[in-house]
Amino acid sequence: MQIYIHIPFCRAKCKYCAFNSIVAQNDLIDEYVDALCMEIKQSIQTQAVSTIYFGGGTPSILNIKQLSKIVDTLYKDYDLSHCIEFTIEANPGTVNKSYFNDLRKLGINRLSLGVQSFDDKLLHNLGRIHNSEEAIENVKTAVSIFDNVSIDLMYDLPNQTAQILKNTLDTAITLHTQHISIYGLEVEEGTEFGRLQGLGDLKLPDDDESDKMYELITKELPQHGFQRYEISNFAIEGFESRHNLGYWSDTEYLGLGAGAHSYIQSESTFGLRFSNTSNIREYIDGIKSGLDIKITEEILTQKAAMEEFCFLALRKAEGIDLNQFTDKFGVDINCVYSETIDKLKYEGLIDVSNSHIKLNKRGMKYGNYAFAEFLLDP
Repeated sequence: MQIYIHIPFCRAKCKYCAFNSIVAQNDLIDEYVDALCMEIKQSIQTQAVSTIYFGGGTPSILNIKQLSKIVDTLYKDYDLSHCIEFTIEANPGTVNKSYFNDLRKLGINRLSLGVQSFDDKLLHNLGRIHNSEEAIENVKTAVSIFDNVSIDLMYDLPNQTAQILKNTLDTAITLHTQHISIYGLEVEEGTEFGRLQGLGDLKLPDDDESDKMYELITKELPQHGFQRYEISNFAIEGFESRHNLGYWSDTEYLGLGAGAHSYIQSESTFGLRFSNTSNIREYIDGIKSGLDIKITEEILTQKAAMEEFCFLALRKAEGIDLNQFTDKFGVDINCVYSETIDKLKYEGLIDVSNSHIKLNKRGMKYGNYAFAEFLLDP
């Protein structure tokens, strides 16, 4: 069992962000922490917890007293004796050495820093609250305290070039983190970038520049020991994110907090998915009043479970384990997806062996297209 805890507060809303988050209000944060601790107690699971992940938003916007209250509740009500990875996301500009040391004392052993770029102009255009100097100092401090540090970077950003990205990658490599996540920008509705794109005021890299960035990422990082183990994730061997690998490997997880999602397996079904309301006020009031805060609940059909199994596994470099598919669904994958497999092979997007189907380098660039091909007709 994995646990995800959502902290939906930030200092400022980034221009690209479509996650469930709002600008922090101190009184609301205290109320939210209280409600979250109540939900933790109400949602006790008997399975041992293997990983914990604080995501957001900006979890590091919570002070140590607030974080300690949540962590203490977890230790009191859950079996954490086998928890091998305890991650918290943090943003430069919200952390310092003292804060990092306090996180270690809470049992947190992995830090994920939302850097995005080491270029000040890009950081300003993204709406980030930190500059490159602050990011570098925060990463250096984190590496001196934690044995497992990840940084998030982005590409395909407005006014970004391959050379600007190379400068960021060069800096990132010198900081000696163990993990780098690098995401291509997706402009989504409801964001400031979405609004600007609608007005024709968002200057994105053209296809040639985007291809150069992709080639740079997939060439540079492996040359410095960062092996690609998932579409957007590179790690020094042994430092892959255990929590995220669980998501892509059909592992149960419990989501706690506003907008959090859960996946619970069952012997009688192919699994149950449910999610909490994303409205923070509704979440707090619902928890306090003993009301049901779930807004979706789905018992997975075999069809839905097959689809999810395939497109989640394809995110990993190792791809779909054919024996696992057969064991889970009682049928050979070729009996279900032979046309899809043949099509993607013909288009040069997947490699197929006796044991696995996986996206190749080109396929990972066009992963969303490949995933959609595994959606079965009604």
